Amino acid sequence: MSTLERRRPASTAENENSSISVPDEQDYTPQRRVTARELFKGLSWLDRLLSILILVAMILGVVIGKFVPNTKKILSGATLDGVSIPIVIGLLVMMWPILTKVQYERFARIFGTSHIWKHLAISIVLNWLIAPFLMLGLAWATLPDQPTYRTGVIIVGLARCIAMVMIWNHLARGDINYCAILVIVNSVLQIALFSPMSILFVNILSREDALRLEYGKTAIAVLIYLGIPLAAGVVTRFAMLGILGRRRFENVFLPWFSPLSLLGLLYTIIIICAEQATRILDNIGLVFRVFVPLTLYFVLMWAGTFALGFYLNHKRGAAAGYSYEAAVVQSFTAASNNFELAIAVCVAVYGVDSDQALAATIGPLVEVPVLLLLTHVALLLRAKLKWDVTEEVDLEMEPLPAAGAPAAASTHTVKAE
Repeated sequence: MSTLERRRPASTAENENSSISVPDEQDYTPQRRVTARELFKGLSWLDRLLSILILVAMILGVVIGKFVPNTKKILSGATLDGVSIPIVIGLLVMMWPILTKVQYERFARIFGTSHIWKHLAISIVLNWLIAPFLMLGLAWATLPDQPTYRTGVIIVGLARCIAMVMIWNHLARGDINYCAILVIVNSVLQIALFSPMSILFVNILSREDALRLEYGKTAIAVLIYLGIPLAAGVVTRFAMLGILGRRRFENVFLPWFSPLSLLGLLYTIIIICAEQATRILDNIGLVFRVFVPLTLYFVLMWAGTFALGFYLNHKRGAAAGYSYEAAVVQSFTAASNNFELAIAVCVAVYGVDSDQALAATIGPLVEVPVLLLLTHVALLLRAKLKWDVTEEVDLEMEPLPAAGAPAAASTHTVKAE
């Protein structure tokens, strides 16, 4: 028998300010095993249909691109930093609600703990050492005779995710504040490291001499795809908190505003597939070959990082910062990639109709369904595995109870087998 100190169950406000609803906390304790059916029933109707909706969005995009005249010309007519304006709009809309949910008012407190510095160190090693070399090895192993497609895949591996990881982390119930901090740190590192690492991996290690990148291009891409939605999220959060108050903001505004992220995701997928439909269909054999290293990369990075998180949870405990929520953040941050930056760089350097640009475009078409599936795997493993749930209670970091709900006890002790 062990004594576990744990937080009180999440309040209604905490569950409602998400576009997905999961079963109550007691359904996810390590002592209770739940079935896949129970887990599925705990998701909102939108999240139950998300896999189907993404598949439909892909098919719809390809059909539009193939059979609607001048689709590619219309969609790629106006660009921002090498990416078509319709895709830029979708990416910004997709990120806005997610970054509005981040509790920026808690950042000073979070940075005051030793936990966040441990996670930053782990994240840097995973994202900037292990991940690029894994993608390099997989690209050479699976595409030895296709140097142009191989280069596009390598560039995808170098572009660390600063956008969609927030959605995957949110769906898998990871810590949104830790995730936001890791994303911001990776964005700063991306400005400094993407260009020299691209030269190292493409020009030197792969013996390609056509790639010439500038720090300015990388910095502009990060500013667009993170800076704009981040600023919008900060302004929206504090403005709505001031106007509505915390309870109405969490119980009314966020449930209404949150689904905009998934709508933006579906819209972006349709546009990407429509814009590249002809090239995808004309090169279907090579497209499926590019699927192989990308799929292996996403699965191996996620599984390895999640296993590391589970090991640290048992070795060090959740009280040391190694919780399920932290494992989810690290797993999806390590496995995700900044496909918009990879596409922009390939288009700018090699041209919009290049093999490198097509390989980079395939990235999100593989990443979205694979990582969406892994969010369900994460939730299932949350229920099936025996996670240590001992946590230090911090009253100031607890979610507020729903309106009319009685105040819960600050700390209580439970017995675990």
